[in-house]
Amino acid sequence: MVLEYTIQRSAKRRQLTITVERDRSVVVHAPVGLAEERIRQVVEARRQWIYEKTHHPQKYQGLPHPPGKELVSGESALYLGRRYRIEVVREGLAEIRFNRGFQIPSSFGIRQVETLREWYIGKAKDKIIPRTKAHARRLGVEVAKIKIADNRYRWGSCTARNNVGFDWRLIKAPMFVIDYVIVHELAHLIEANHTPRFWNIVRTEVPMAEKAKDWLKENGQLLEEAI
Repeated sequence: MVLEYTIQRSAKRRQLTITVERDRSVVVHAPVGLAEERIRQVVEARRQWIYEKTHHPQKYQGLPHPPGKELVSGESALYLGRRYRIEVVREGLAEIRFNRGFQIPSSFGIRQVETLREWYIGKAKDKIIPRTKAHARRLGVEVAKIKIADNRYRWGSCTARNNVGFDWRLIKAPMFVIDYVIVHELAHLIEANHTPRFWNIVRTEVPMAEKAKDWLKENGQLLEEAI
Protein backbone atom coordinates (compact mmCIF):
# COMPACT_ATOMS: atom_id res chain seq x y z
CA MET A 1 0.00 0.00 0.00
CA VAL A 2 1.37 3.41 -1.00
CA LEU A 3 1.78 5.90 1.82
CA GLU A 4 0.56 9.39 0.92
CA TYR A 5 2.29 12.32 2.55
CA THR A 6 3.02 16.01 2.10
CA ILE A 7 6.55 17.41 2.23
CA GLN A 8 7.20 20.78 3.87
CA ARG A 9 10.76 22.05 3.46
CA SER A 10 12.55 24.67 5.53
CA ALA A 11 16.01 26.19 5.25
CA LYS A 12 16.20 26.31 9.07
CA ARG A 13 15.56 22.59 9.46
CA ARG A 14 18.52 20.24 9.87
CA GLN A 15 16.75 16.93 10.36
CA LEU A 16 13.70 15.20 8.93
CA THR A 17 10.65 14.72 11.14
CA ILE A 18 7.22 13.22 10.48
CA THR A 19 3.94 14.33 12.01
CA VAL A 20 0.45 12.87 11.69
CA GLU A 21 -2.23 15.57 11.84
CA ARG A 22 -5.64 15.07 13.44
CA ASP A 23 -7.22 14.58 10.00
CA ARG A 24 -4.84 11.57 9.53
CA SER A 25 -2.73 13.40 6.95
CA VAL A 26 1.01 12.69 7.11
CA VAL A 27 3.39 15.67 6.89
CA VAL A 28 7.13 15.28 6.40
CA HIS A 29 9.18 18.27 7.59
CA ALA A 30 12.49 18.19 5.73
CA PRO A 31 15.61 20.31 5.10
CA VAL A 32 15.64 22.11 1.76
CA GLY A 33 18.36 19.98 0.16
CA LEU A 34 17.22 16.51 1.23
CA ALA A 35 16.50 14.25 -1.76
CA GLU A 36 12.96 12.94 -2.20
CA GLU A 37 14.29 9.38 -2.48
CA ARG A 38 15.84 9.70 0.97
CA ILE A 39 12.55 11.08 2.31
CA ARG A 40 10.69 8.12 0.84
CA GLN A 41 13.11 5.71 2.52
CA VAL A 42 12.59 7.31 5.92
CA VAL A 43 8.82 7.32 5.52
CA GLU A 44 8.85 3.62 4.55
CA ALA A 45 11.02 2.82 7.56
CA ARG A 46 8.39 4.40 9.82
CA ARG A 47 5.41 2.81 8.10
CA GLN A 48 4.29 0.88 11.20
CA TRP A 49 4.47 3.98 13.41
CA ILE A 50 2.47 5.98 10.85
CA TYR A 51 -0.14 3.20 10.63
CA GLU A 52 -0.59 3.17 14.43
CA LYS A 53 -0.98 6.96 14.51
CA THR A 54 -3.50 7.15 11.66
CA HIS A 55 -5.62 4.34 13.12
CA HIS A 56 -5.78 5.73 16.65
CA PRO A 57 -9.48 5.30 17.64
CA GLN A 58 -9.73 8.22 20.07
CA LYS A 59 -9.24 10.92 17.46
CA TYR A 60 -12.13 9.98 15.18
CA GLN A 61 -15.19 9.73 17.41
CA GLY A 62 -18.43 11.45 16.54
CA LEU A 63 -19.50 14.70 18.16
CA PRO A 64 -22.10 14.41 20.96
CA HIS A 65 -24.13 17.48 19.98
CA PRO A 66 -25.70 17.26 16.49
CA PRO A 67 -24.81 20.29 14.35
CA GLY A 68 -27.63 22.71 13.60
CA LYS A 69 -29.61 21.85 16.74
CA GLU A 70 -30.55 24.38 19.41
CA LEU A 71 -28.96 24.03 22.83
CA VAL A 72 -31.06 23.04 25.82
CA SER A 73 -30.65 23.85 29.51
CA GLY A 74 -28.71 21.13 31.29
CA GLU A 75 -26.16 20.54 28.55
CA SER A 76 -22.59 21.45 29.40
CA ALA A 77 -19.65 23.12 27.65
CA LEU A 78 -15.93 22.77 28.28
CA TYR A 79 -13.87 25.81 29.26
CA LEU A 80 -10.31 25.85 30.67
CA GLY A 81 -10.47 22.15 31.44
CA ARG A 82 -13.81 22.07 33.24
CA ARG A 83 -17.37 21.44 32.14
CA TYR A 84 -19.93 24.13 32.96
CA ARG A 85 -23.70 23.85 32.83
CA ILE A 86 -25.58 25.67 30.08
CA GLU A 87 -28.74 27.59 30.91
CA VAL A 88 -30.84 28.77 27.97
CA VAL A 89 -32.42 32.09 28.99
CA ARG A 90 -35.68 33.15 27.30
CA GLU A 91 -35.86 36.80 28.33
CA GLY A 92 -33.63 39.70 29.39
CA LEU A 93 -30.37 38.49 27.83
CA ALA A 94 -28.78 39.70 24.59
CA GLU A 95 -25.37 37.98 24.74
CA ILE A 96 -23.61 35.01 26.28
CA ARG A 97 -22.74 35.41 29.95
CA PHE A 98 -20.34 33.24 31.92
CA ASN A 99 -20.46 33.07 35.73
CA ARG A 100 -19.87 29.57 37.07
CA GLY A 101 -21.82 28.46 34.03
CA PHE A 102 -23.02 29.59 30.62
CA GLN A 103 -26.16 31.65 30.12
CA ILE A 104 -27.17 31.71 26.46
CA PRO A 105 -30.14 33.62 24.98
CA SER A 106 -32.79 31.38 23.47
CA SER A 107 -33.31 34.06 20.79
CA PHE A 108 -30.08 32.93 19.09
CA GLY A 109 -31.90 29.77 17.97
CA ILE A 110 -29.76 27.49 15.82
CA ARG A 111 -26.99 30.12 15.98
CA GLN A 112 -26.38 29.30 19.65
CA VAL A 113 -23.47 26.96 18.94
CA GLU A 114 -21.98 29.39 16.42
CA THR A 115 -22.26 32.23 18.94
CA LEU A 116 -20.64 30.08 21.64
CA ARG A 117 -17.82 29.40 19.19
CA GLU A 118 -17.33 33.16 18.73
CA TRP A 119 -17.26 33.53 22.53
CA TYR A 120 -14.52 30.88 22.74
CA ILE A 121 -12.48 32.65 20.05
CA GLY A 122 -12.70 35.93 21.95
CA LYS A 123 -11.58 34.26 25.19
CA ALA A 124 -8.75 32.51 23.36
CA LYS A 125 -7.47 35.87 22.13
CA ASP A 126 -7.81 37.40 25.59
CA LYS A 127 -5.91 34.63 27.37
CA ILE A 128 -3.59 32.88 24.90
CA ILE A 129 -2.03 35.94 23.24
CA PRO A 130 -0.83 37.61 26.49
CA ARG A 131 0.50 34.28 27.82
CA THR A 132 2.38 33.72 24.57
CA LYS A 133 4.02 37.13 24.89
CA ALA A 134 4.96 36.42 28.52
CA HIS A 135 6.51 33.04 27.70
CA ALA A 136 8.34 34.55 24.73
CA ARG A 137 9.92 37.17 26.99
CA ARG A 138 11.10 34.53 29.45
CA LEU A 139 12.52 32.37 26.65
CA GLY A 140 14.17 35.35 24.97
CA VAL A 141 12.53 34.80 21.57
CA GLU A 142 11.06 37.37 19.20
CA VAL A 143 7.54 36.62 17.95
CA ALA A 144 6.45 38.53 14.86
CA LYS A 145 2.74 37.68 15.00
CA ILE A 146 0.41 35.64 17.21
CA LYS A 147 -2.74 34.32 15.57
CA ILE A 148 -5.81 32.55 16.95
CA ALA A 149 -7.22 30.52 14.08
CA ASP A 150 -9.39 27.59 13.08
CA ASN A 151 -6.51 25.14 12.61
CA ARG A 152 -8.66 22.20 13.73
CA TYR A 153 -6.00 19.58 13.03
CA ARG A 154 -3.12 21.27 14.87
CA TRP A 155 -3.17 22.78 18.34
CA GLY A 156 -0.31 25.12 17.50
CA SER A 157 2.02 26.07 14.67
CA CYS A 158 5.04 28.25 13.96
CA THR A 159 6.67 29.51 10.79
CA ALA A 160 10.18 30.39 9.66
CA ARG A 161 9.15 34.06 9.94
CA ASN A 162 8.59 33.71 13.69
CA ASN A 163 4.81 33.72 13.45
CA VAL A 164 2.94 31.44 15.84
CA GLY A 165 -0.68 30.35 15.69
CA PHE A 166 -3.05 28.43 17.95
CA ASP A 167 -6.35 26.67 17.38
CA TRP A 168 -9.14 28.52 19.23
CA ARG A 169 -10.35 25.18 20.62
CA LEU A 170 -7.30 25.13 22.87
CA ILE A 171 -9.14 27.52 25.23
CA LYS A 172 -11.22 24.52 26.31
CA ALA A 173 -8.11 22.87 27.81
CA PRO A 174 -6.67 23.45 31.30
CA MET A 175 -4.22 26.33 31.56
CA PHE A 176 -1.21 24.07 32.10
CA VAL A 177 -2.03 22.40 28.78
CA ILE A 178 -2.36 25.77 27.04
CA ASP A 179 1.03 26.80 28.47
CA TYR A 180 2.57 23.56 27.19
CA VAL A 181 1.30 24.10 23.64
CA ILE A 182 2.45 27.74 23.67
CA VAL A 183 5.94 26.88 24.86
CA HIS A 184 6.15 23.91 22.48
CA GLU A 185 5.72 26.28 19.53
CA LEU A 186 8.00 28.98 20.95
CA ALA A 187 10.73 26.42 21.62
CA HIS A 188 10.71 25.62 17.91
CA LEU A 189 11.91 29.18 17.31
CA ILE A 190 15.03 28.20 19.24
CA GLU A 191 15.40 24.56 18.21
CA ALA A 192 13.58 23.45 15.05
CA ASN A 193 13.59 19.72 15.81
CA HIS A 194 12.42 17.63 18.75
CA THR A 195 15.94 17.19 20.10
CA PRO A 196 16.90 16.68 23.76
CA ARG A 197 17.71 20.41 23.84
CA PHE A 198 14.20 21.20 22.58
CA TRP A 199 12.53 19.11 25.30
CA ASN A 200 14.81 20.58 27.96
CA ILE A 201 13.59 24.04 26.97
CA VAL A 202 9.95 22.95 27.14
CA ARG A 203 10.25 21.13 30.47
CA THR A 204 12.19 23.96 32.08
CA GLU A 205 9.53 26.51 31.14
CA VAL A 206 6.59 24.15 31.77
CA PRO A 207 7.31 21.69 34.60
CA MET A 208 3.96 19.96 33.94
CA ALA A 209 4.82 19.31 30.28
CA GLU A 210 4.55 15.51 30.53
CA LYS A 211 1.20 15.75 32.30
CA ALA A 212 0.02 18.16 29.59
CA LYS A 213 1.09 15.76 26.81
CA ASP A 214 -0.81 12.94 28.53
CA TRP A 215 -3.89 15.15 28.95
CA LEU A 216 -3.96 15.96 25.23
CA LYS A 217 -3.57 12.29 24.30
CA GLU A 218 -6.45 11.28 26.57
CA ASN A 219 -8.76 14.27 26.13
CA GLY A 220 -7.83 15.94 22.85
CA GLN A 221 -11.03 14.70 21.24
CA LEU A 222 -13.09 16.61 23.82
CA LEU A 223 -11.76 19.91 22.51
CA GLU A 224 -13.22 19.18 19.09
CA GLU A 225 -16.77 18.71 20.34
CA ALA A 226 -19.30 21.25 19.11
CA ILE A 227 -19.86 22.32 22.72
